[in-house]
Amino acid sequence: MADDREESLEKRRAQLGAKLATKRTEAGKDEADEARAEVSRKGYAQAMKLSSEFISAIVVGAVLGYVFDRFVGTAPWGLMILLLLGFGAGVLNVMRAAGKVATPSPAERDNEKK
Repeated sequence: MADDREESLEKRRAQLGAKLATKRTEAGKDEADEARAEVSRKGYAQAMKLSSEFISAIVVGAVLGYVFDRFVGTAPWGLMILLLLGFGAGVLNVMRAAGKVATPSPAERDNEKK
């Protein structure tokens, strides 16, 4: 009777070991899928950040140009010039955020002032 019980416990232990092994492989697959999803989310967040920086620079340039034209009365010229400056600032912000253009270090700025 004790042998039957030991035998059934060993059988049960082997079944549980097999189930545990399959669960571990499934968990490994789930972790890999989650890691890929995390990379995808980070890329999406970076794209949203870059696009919002670019669009906001253009909008600020256009609004400032419009306000400048309303107060000074220089019809479309202020809007056109500040819109182009906003576009340039937007491109520069995106390039800096993407790491393609380095921001000047404080030492370089001090050398330029002298």
